[in-house]
Amino acid sequence: MLNLNVKTIGTVESRLTRREDCPLQGDEGGTEAWLNINEEYIEATDGINAGMEVILITWLHLADRNVLKCYPRNDVNAPHVGVFKTRSPDRPNPLGLHPVKILAVQGARLKVYPLEAVDGTLLIDIKPSL
Repeated sequence: MLNLNVKTIGTVESRLTRREDCPLQGDEGGTEAWLNINEEYIEATDGINAGMEVILITWLHLADRNVLKCYPRNDVNAPHVGVFKTRSPDRPNPLGLHPVKILAVQGARLKVYPLEAVDGTLLIDIKPSL
């Protein structure tokens, strides 16, 4: 089996401090948040400017990695389905995908909106929107 070596490039600084505070999707009540980029990766943000739309890839550190089935959108009246059919944070590899807009760039900090990630969430990558 391949051993993955994923590097954290930074962390999320958000006023959302508990998982229960987070909306299911960013466009359903996500807030402004800061991305604090680790010093060794600041150069990789060159060319990122306010107004750009990007996709953040995060590691959802509060997720339950043993969950294989869930109710979509926490609706217990919906059919119980496999997590790979949903965007549930609880899954074997809890990667989050967050389409956001860059509001400001201040050195090693990027202000984004709307983000539904809890404070302290690990940032894995930033990709431009297509």
